[in-house]
Amino acid sequence: MRSARRTRLLFPNLQRYLVAGVLTLIPLWVTWIALAFLLSQLSSIGRPWVQGFARAVRAFAPDVADLLLRPWFEALLALLITLIGLYVLGWATTHVIGRRILRHFENALSRIPLVQAIYGSVKKLVSAFQVTPGGVQRVVLIDFPSPEMKAVGLVTRTVVDPVTSRELAMVYVPTSPNPTSGYMEIVPVERLTPTDWTLEEAMRFIITGGTSGPDHVAFGESRSPAASRHDAQ
Repeated sequence: MRSARRTRLLFPNLQRYLVAGVLTLIPLWVTWIALAFLLSQLSSIGRPWVQGFARAVRAFAPDVADLLLRPWFEALLALLITLIGLYVLGWATTHVIGRRILRHFENALSRIPLVQAIYGSVKKLVSAFQVTPGGVQRVVLIDFPSPEMKAVGLVTRTVVDPVTSRELAMVYVPTSPNPTSGYMEIVPVERLTPTDWTLEEAMRFIITGGTSGPDHVAFGESRSPAASRHDAQ
């Protein structure tokens, strides 16, 4: 009891300051982990080029080779090479020659069944988020996992039920805080609750667990324009 009382006298706000310190450190720590992972992955792409160049110049410039292979310099140069490569790739694919080369590369991949299945699926997913789906908002709310609850979803495309002619939306529901995993839901378009959120706002909302993002949520019964057409029928 004396020890606890003495501690409270010496550090009257000990628990308060410890909690404040932890809450301050957590976002910094998570940000550092995410950036460290991203930089590590980017550096690993360019590292073989740096190592190959170091071996090539060692015969006539050993000091330069040793500098290139220092861990911090190697990682920095590898990251720089990767960023330059991504820039050149982006520039090339926006021009005719680059698109032709990419087309030939994709044709070669199409001859490898497993690789084509993975590459084709990922490319379709990326392309889906670059084009706004016709007639509906990109970011919507859906009744998930129950009618009394809502989840943020991203519409990838719409299809038509051949039996009922009902318009259906393919909705990807990302999980928080990792949006790369989630659920794929097929939802009638009239059951979508549209939002005016941008894709960036939706992703920020999901990644931060709802602590950052738009200040308004259309939780009511407001439906997409297709709902009125469906009810009229």
